[in-house]
Amino acid sequence: MTDPRSSAVSAARRRTAIDALRRGAVPETGLDLLATGLDRFESALDAELDAVISGASVFKAVRGEYGSGKTFFTRWLGERAKQRGFAVAEIQISETETPLHRLETVYRRLTERLTTASFPPSALRPVVDAWFYALEEDALADGASEDELADAVENLLTARLTEVSRHAPSFATALRGYRAALARGDEATASAVLAWLGGQPHVAAAARRSAGVRGDLDHFGALGFLQGLLTVLRDSGHRGLFLVLDEVETLQRVRSDARDKALNALRQLIDEVHSGRFPGLYLIITGTPAFYDGQQGAQRLAPLAQRLATDFTTDPRFDNPRAVQIRLPGFTQDSLVALGITIRDLYAAGASAPDRVRVLADDAYVADLAGAVGGALGGKVGVAPRVYLKKLVGDVLDRIDQFDDFDPRQHYRLTVSSGELTEVERNLAAAVSADEIDLDIP
Repeated sequence: MTDPRSSAVSAARRRTAIDALRRGAVPETGLDLLATGLDRFESALDAELDAVISGASVFKAVRGEYGSGKTFFTRWLGERAKQRGFAVAEIQISETETPLHRLETVYRRLTERLTTASFPPSALRPVVDAWFYALEEDALADGASEDELADAVENLLTARLTEVSRHAPSFATALRGYRAALARGDEATASAVLAWLGGQPHVAAAARRSAGVRGDLDHFGALGFLQGLLTVLRDSGHRGLFLVLDEVETLQRVRSDARDKALNALRQLIDEVHSGRFPGLYLIITGTPAFYDGQQGAQRLAPLAQRLATDFTTDPRFDNPRAVQIRLPGFTQDSLVALGITIRDLYAAGASAPDRVRVLADDAYVADLAGAVGGALGGKVGVAPRVYLKKLVGDVLDRIDQFDDFDPRQHYRLTVSSGELTEVERNLAAAVSADEIDLDIP
């Protein structure tokens, strides 16, 4: 049976999703078209997003093994947030690129990857410009004349950022410097000041002096700047900020001193969210069970472990989606096949030969391919989705659509080479002692 979602989607959304799968990547958009088994979370998570819109803040932790769909899940939820008017940013935690114990770097990555429904990364400048426009509109609505507008906007800026200025007065100072540079037509200085506001280091000293700010953003100032960014987002028409810290399990592999600092920084972030300091923030982290349960992860810092503690001893069917930590069960053979059928139908809806795609890649063939890919990865179905979908789209569906005489059961033999696998997938494939595995699909 054809998925009704497939026929209703635009060509652009379909193409974006299919192209990403062909590359072996998680699509950036259109994830609602691919989502299977996430309906059990929808009600609770939508309620949390609505609470953030009302001025609350939410922290959520997602746990799942490699291949369970953590990145897919957070992007799917991020799309739902964006549809509600949120700005969204996804940050990969990394020892070298984005160490969690340096919150100034986390904030910088946030501004670099900030996106909205209207603007791709980095959306920082459009957001700031929209904020100043909103201040001008509010000042005019309050009765300010054109001659009084500049002073009225300054008064509103000061009022809106009063709470922020208690912790990070330089945030408001930099905004004033940015506006002043624009007013005198100094685009270079305006861009430099905005870069400094976004946490970029090594901004020209002349630009910093012009704006009245000094030095670079530090770990503690980053929290104040996040608070300021949330204020600017809200006043410029956004309902909140959906922020993802992905792959926090990488903390287990860093030096012990850096790991301890990072775990404490995460504990601090959670406490600040729960204290109400960041109204309009939905903060979500992802990690493996080893991070949450292991002695090199959250359990290393007792206060953090307490904040993340969630009972997973019950039947997964009764997991509480409202809990601070939720688990993704990962793929089974049945759910992998169901996903493949969804992708097949989505592809066929935009194919030049839709009937041939559905006939030659029927449900039985999709199931056989899923089983073969799982076998190539040591029987670990949970880590098969990325490779499976890449093979299904790029090796099978594309060929059916382009070649009239191609029949995957006759002309295609699944080959999984070590070079196309990630390190984790390679390790699992090694369990069956093969650098290259050929499987005939009957």
